[in-house]
Amino acid sequence: MKFLRQWALGLAVFGTGVGAACAASLDAPQKMIHHSRKAEPHLSQAHRTAGHRAAAASAHRPVTHRGTGVHTRAAVSRTGVHVRRASLSRRHVSYERFTASSILDEPVGAGDITTGEDPVVRQAAIDALGGVNGTAVVIDPSNGRILAMVNQKLALSPGAEPCSTIKLTVALAALSEGLVTRDTMVKLDGFRMNMTQAIAHSNNLYFEEMGRELGFERVHHYATEFGLGELAGYDIPGEQLGEYPEQEIPAAEGGVGRMCSFGQGVSLTPLQLGALVAAIANGGTLYYLQHPTTPEEIANFQPRVKRTLDIGRYIPELQDGMAGAVEYGTARRLRLNFEQLPVFGKTGTCSNDGTHLGWFASYSDSPQGSLVTVFLLEGGRGVFGPRAAELTGIFYKDLWNRDYFHTRNQEANSDTPGAAPVGATQ
Repeated sequence: MKFLRQWALGLAVFGTGVGAACAASLDAPQKMIHHSRKAEPHLSQAHRTAGHRAAAASAHRPVTHRGTGVHTRAAVSRTGVHVRRASLSRRHVSYERFTASSILDEPVGAGDITTGEDPVVRQAAIDALGGVNGTAVVIDPSNGRILAMVNQKLALSPGAEPCSTIKLTVALAALSEGLVTRDTMVKLDGFRMNMTQAIAHSNNLYFEEMGRELGFERVHHYATEFGLGELAGYDIPGEQLGEYPEQEIPAAEGGVGRMCSFGQGVSLTPLQLGALVAAIANGGTLYYLQHPTTPEEIANFQPRVKRTLDIGRYIPELQDGMAGAVEYGTARRLRLNFEQLPVFGKTGTCSNDGTHLGWFASYSDSPQGSLVTVFLLEGGRGVFGPRAAELTGIFYKDLWNRDYFHTRNQEANSDTPGAAPVGATQ
C-alpha cells in the first residue's frame, strides 16, 4: 500500500512534454497580486475581498481543474498538461475514461471543399495530421484568407472548450487595462511569476488571478471584442457559432477565475481562435476569414476588415510569452521538428465528456510574411496541447523543405491575382 500511495502521488505531479514535470499545489490557488514599488498601484479592496472569498470557497471543495496542468480533485497544478482524475485516495486511484477515438476512421480531409486552397499548404497540413482525429486551419494574417482547412466538419463545428488558449484573451485584457505588464511579478501561492513566464508555462493560477482582478464584465467585454461568441468567417457555408456566456459560471464551478485559466463554460471554434491570432500577428486588424470555393471568388478576393483592435502596443508584451512557450515552455515539442524560423504560440489541453482536447495556435515570422495555424486534436489520453505543437512543427518543416516561404514571396510580388497558388490537392 505504501508503494501504491507513492506511485499515485507521483502521478499527481507528473507533467507531459519533453522531459518536463509540473509542480502541483495541494492548496487552493488564491493569493492576490502583490506589486513591486516600480509596478502598478495596489488593486481595490473590493477586488481583494472578492478574490479571497473565491479562494476560501475553492479551498473547501474538490477541485475539478482543467487547462494545461496535471491535477487531481485534491490538487491544482501550477503548470504542465493535465490529466483529470476522479479521485486519489490511500486505497484507490481512478481515472477519467476517454471514449473518443484519437484516429480518424476515414482519410484526412475526406469530403473537404478545396478549390480555393493553397495545395502545398493543404498537403503539409494533411501530412502533419497523419490520420490523427483533428483539424488544421492555416490563415494568411495579412488578409484573412484561409489557405487550408483540413477536416472541415470539425473546423466548422460549434467549437470546443478552448482550454488554455483562452489565456491569450485574458492576457490582452489585463495588459489593456493596465493591471500588469509582462514584467510585473505576481505573488501567487508560494511563488512569484510574471506574464511572460505564465504564458510560456501556461500557468493556471496566474490567469485565475487575472480573471478575478479583471472581473467578469471586463473579461466578457474583451473576449467579445476579440471575436469570441460571433462568426469568424464571411459567408463560409457550414460555419457554426461558438459561445461566450453572458454571465460567469457559478462560483461553485470556479467562477470567472476558471473561465480565464482554461475557458470553462466557453465554446471556441478553430476559426475564431485563428482570426484572433491573425490579429495578433498583423498588429491588430481583425479580418473576416474568407474561404474562396469558386473560380469567381478566387479571382475577386478582397480582404474584409471586421474591426481594428487597439492591441498594437501590447503585442510585444504578449509575444515574449508566446515565444517562450515554443522555446522552453509547453510548446517546445515544436522545436523537435522545426527550428528555422521564429514561431509564437499557445497550447491548450483539457477534457470534457470523455474527449481529450489538444489545441495549439501559432504564427510564424519570416521575411516572406507570416502564417497562422490552429491545430485542434480530439481523442483519448494521448491527445494534448504539446502534441498539437509537435504536429505544427512537422507542418512548418514540410513547408520549409518544399521551399514554400521563398516561393510564396515570389508569387506575392507577381501580377497573379491572389497571394497564394490555388487548386485542389486530390
